[in-house]
Amino acid sequence: MKSIASRFAITALACALGFGAQAAERWNMTAENPDGNFITTVAKEFAQDVEKASNGELVIRVHANSVLFKRPEVKRAVQTGQVQVGDVLMSVLGNEDPIFEIDSVPFLVRNYEQAQALWDASRPAVEERLAKQGIKLLYAMPWSPQSIFTKTPIASMDDFKGMKFRAYNPATSRMTELMGAVPTVIQTGEIPQAFSTGMINGMLTSPTTGVDSQAWDFSSYYYDVKAFIPKNFVIVNARAFARLPEATQAAVLAAAERAEKRGWAIAQEKTSELVKTLADNGMQVSEQAPAAVESGFEQIGQSMTDEWLKRAGADGKAILDTYQP
Repeated sequence: MKSIASRFAITALACALGFGAQAAERWNMTAENPDGNFITTVAKEFAQDVEKASNGELVIRVHANSVLFKRPEVKRAVQTGQVQVGDVLMSVLGNEDPIFEIDSVPFLVRNYEQAQALWDASRPAVEERLAKQGIKLLYAMPWSPQSIFTKTPIASMDDFKGMKFRAYNPATSRMTELMGAVPTVIQTGEIPQAFSTGMINGMLTSPTTGVDSQAWDFSSYYYDVKAFIPKNFVIVNARAFARLPEATQAAVLAAAERAEKRGWAIAQEKTSELVKTLADNGMQVSEQAPAAVESGFEQIGQSMTDEWLKRAGADGKAILDTYQP
């Protein structure tokens, strides 16, 4: 009888463990940047935080370097449930709605304090648009400021004329055109090859991407113009989120809030380190562009702000009215 009771106890324990394992929800998250990139690092810390905060009820596996979906595919993949969570550059959705590219309007912000104020002003409109498409915003964090990398020195706006310049969203394509350069869409992982084959000979990007791609191997000059500070945001399929128990939902949202705070702090901390890395590897680093170029950039910034307002309409005007740099 004792052995039979023992067997029943063991069977009951195994069933309990089995049910516990089944109760844990497992999600996949597509992250567009490689391991080591600070945005991916924050994403992985977010996933670990969620697992801990939910007592193991939700496990998120982060797939870095766009191995699941490329940048243009991420939002649609999350919307349709092909993947539960996605990390993607917000402004890549600018062709869909100009509100998504508010952070890529050149020279609207020139530092992180201004970037935070602009995000606070624009976040409700971003969340509203995503919600209508079955997507919930979890958190957003900034890149390092976008600046100029070239193979040859720049002294005036004329030096950009005819230069083949990397673009990665509608805003950078338009800015490149106004600079007099020729925009060419190149994904992050393709940058070194694009330079080496002559597809591009200049780019507007962050020192983060510069270090990730080892820009010193194919370019020589870095102008820290801080044209704008774009963000990546992390989004989740709204139905998948709604199916979670309330306690797990709360754990996810709390982890997302912590990730956003951590992300903004890390971005600011890392930026100066990244610029130093460019210099340490032989790039000629300038704290700003020559005066004639800065003047040209100011004109471009005003033109693109006016153009954005025409596209964004009343909602865009409301954001800029709320934004106090």
